[in-house]
Amino acid sequence: MLKRLLSAFAIMLAGQSQALAENIDRHTDWNSLLSSYVEVNVDGVNRFDYARLKRSEEDVVRLNRYLDSFRSVDLDGLSRDAKFAAYVNIYNALTVKHIIGRYPVRSIRSGYISGPWKRVKTMINGVQVSLDTIEHDILREMGDPRVHYALNCASYSCPNLQTVAFTDENLDGLLDQAARDYVNHPRGVSIRQRGGLEVSSIYVWFKKDFGNTEREVIDHLLDYATPQLAEQIRLNAEIMADVYDWSLNDVD
Repeated sequence: MLKRLLSAFAIMLAGQSQALAENIDRHTDWNSLLSSYVEVNVDGVNRFDYARLKRSEEDVVRLNRYLDSFRSVDLDGLSRDAKFAAYVNIYNALTVKHIIGRYPVRSIRSGYISGPWKRVKTMINGVQVSLDTIEHDILREMGDPRVHYALNCASYSCPNLQTVAFTDENLDGLLDQAARDYVNHPRGVSIRQRGGLEVSSIYVWFKKDFGNTEREVIDHLLDYATPQLAEQIRLNAEIMADVYDWSLNDVD
């Protein structure tokens, strides 16, 4: 009896180890592309070298290979964090693929009336899924407002594209860091000269994800603001304007 229990336990551990290895390996190509093409700038805005990627036939193949690797993968069978990380990575990789397919462009919205998000699609587990579906029907439904700091729309005002891929292991820490980076940058929130706050349009478009009221949006900002910024937010605790720059987050 004891031998059977030990054997079952060993099989379970082996399965967990294999699942962990598969989860790490699953994002290797995307991780490599991020480390090669995301440029961290002193102004706090990460930029992507689309032109250099487009010139690299090998890395374009790698990008396509990464997205194609999900054609027969049931992401619903993963843990919550692994699923969240996978969909974020797919969204960001698909956005990059879309840009390099049309590059050079000035904005992801160039040539579209309302943007490409419903039209740009990839195959996941045998089903065509759009950027719009990934963001609104899958990730936002998972109930974590920090998703808005993880998804990158290839634009200046979008939260940074990270230099590493998301995984179930780094997800929570990376989301928190991305939130702090964005909130404490003028793209996220700034104090107007005449008083009040100017915030990213993200907090207006997706207000309900941050609590549904202006007060709750401000409380969210306070959760991630530095002490100095938090003090200024409290002294100017009214959202007076929102802005968003759709210029491509291309390297200078």
